Amino acid sequence: MISHIMPTYARLAVTFERGEGAWLWDENNQRYLDALSGIAVCNLGHAHPAVHDAICEQSAKLLHTSNLYHVAAQEKVAEKLIQMSGMTNVFFSNSGAEANEAAIKLARKFGHAKGIAIPAIIVMEKSFHGRTLATLSATGNAKIQQGFEPLVEGFVRVPYNDIDAIKTTISENSSIVAILVEPIQGEGGVNIPAADYLNQIRAVCDQFDLLMMLDEIQTGIGRTGKFLAFQHNGIVPDVCTLAKALGNGVPIGACLAHSKAANLFSAGNHGSTFGGNPLACSAALAVLNTLSNSDLITQATEKGNSICAAFQEKLQNNSHVVNIRHLGLMIGIELDASCPELVGKALNDGLLINVTQDKIIRLLPPLIINATQITQLVDTLSTLIQEHIFQ
Repeated sequence: MISHIMPTYARLAVTFERGEGAWLWDENNQRYLDALSGIAVCNLGHAHPAVHDAICEQSAKLLHTSNLYHVAAQEKVAEKLIQMSGMTNVFFSNSGAEANEAAIKLARKFGHAKGIAIPAIIVMEKSFHGRTLATLSATGNAKIQQGFEPLVEGFVRVPYNDIDAIKTTISENSSIVAILVEPIQGEGGVNIPAADYLNQIRAVCDQFDLLMMLDEIQTGIGRTGKFLAFQHNGIVPDVCTLAKALGNGVPIGACLAHSKAANLFSAGNHGSTFGGNPLACSAALAVLNTLSNSDLITQATEKGNSICAAFQEKLQNNSHVVNIRHLGLMIGIELDASCPELVGKALNDGLLINVTQDKIIRLLPPLIINATQITQLVDTLSTLIQEHIFQ
């Protein structure tokens, strides 16, 4: 069969037709346990009743009007996001990359308001912020940048989890206006920084009048055991970007601003035709209300601890397991050698996982995963790791 789709993905040989909770079924009615959640998107699982009902109800009334007019559902989602985050206001987009584009524009606007002609943003090695030209340039991965030069200027890169490198860079570059960082690096390998890393960045930003900008596209919406990962640190950033799980599969992104970033944009500075449309916002509101009215976020901590304790027990004697790390239901199992083939082997065993950075198994199970499914996940993957042949 000839495909007319551009070959931008090395797709696995499976097509899913339906889902329910943590399960997916392919066209042959084979069932799979989804431990990836559409890459941290379906935090509430597949076909969640509240999201389903909200989409159906809204689609029967109104899909789109544009942002030339007030959108009632958008106002409700914004109010809920501010209530749950402690931020001040929101710009809605369609994706995480777009949310990060808005953050980058805020930083530049902030810099120009201070009289800085060429504002620069500190970003991290091994980071991932998207695939538009600006977010690709901010991303710390030379492989995915290759072939798309010239990159967008205005980004200065430092090692992740190195506050001294940040301070040195600021002392050497008077054009720095912001720091953009993931609370946990997802694509970079589920890299979890020191417990006070974000607190130290907050202090540096306060000291030097910089914007603290957090990319919570993968860590946000309850995945780490808090609604937003920065809430583990008792701080509030100036900018926070969201997407992925905000719509549980319906595309929506959000750039939240606070303090000195909240009033930088004015009419005409930024926009989106589809951003925050009635359909996307109805899904997002259902997600936020579901999380607010349940203990799923708290359970993410408990379930993550349970999963990692079980893996520690199963794999304690495997010398090829370098490290098992997690925060809530964001989990990385690092091996000492390349293991991308485990993705296909897991698929054959009815389990969906991911490998990033060549040797780190990334697990992002839905918040609604239950004890029986956790046992299946741990048993299946542990067996595959034990049987894996390392050269």
